[in-house]
Amino acid sequence: MPSERPHPREPRRVRPVPGGPVLVDGPVEVQLPDGTTVVSDRFQVALCACRRSRNYPFCDASHRRRR
Repeated sequence: MPSERPHPREPRRVRPVPGGPVLVDGPVEVQLPDGTTVVSDRFQVALCACRRSRNYPFCDASHRRRR
C-alpha cells in the first residue's frame, strides 16, 4: 500500500548551524539508513550532524562536548 503523505504547500526551512545541528521546521519524518522511520511533531527539530547524540538522529547538544 503506498504511503499517503500530505503535500506541504510551502517548502520546509532547513538551516545548518555551523558546528552544530541541522534545524528543520517541523513536523518531520526521518528515514534512517536501516529503513526505520522516526517522527517528530515539534514546530522545529534539531537533527544531529556530528553523530555524537545519544538520541540520534535528533540532537542532544553532544557536539558541545568536543574532546
